Amino acid sequence: MPSRRASIMQFMSISRRRTETFPPEAFEALLDAEGLRVRELYAAGTIRQLWGRGDIPGALMLLEGTDEAEVRAALDSLPLARRGMLEVQVIPLRAYRAFCPPE
Repeated sequence: MPSRRASIMQFMSISRRRTETFPPEAFEALLDAEGLRVRELYAAGTIRQLWGRGDIPGALMLLEGTDEAEVRAALDSLPLARRGMLEVQVIPLRAYRAFCPPE
């Protein structure tokens, strides 16, 4: 039986706040809850790395999960995402070719 570790995939998410639709105070009211949920996902090992965007309000995250559905469910659990206040793109990652051994 394969180990659980072998079945883990990595994903990059790129999100942006939907500031054209929601006012700043709507975001402000949820940022503490958002931070708490992000820390929970980090502690669980789902979020591996996280950066705030320097160009617009949003974040980039490196996540791990068994499949894209699992990662999307984790992202959908964020308070801003639950309220439709985030636009989120999820990108599956694979090993860079130059670092893969020949088959």
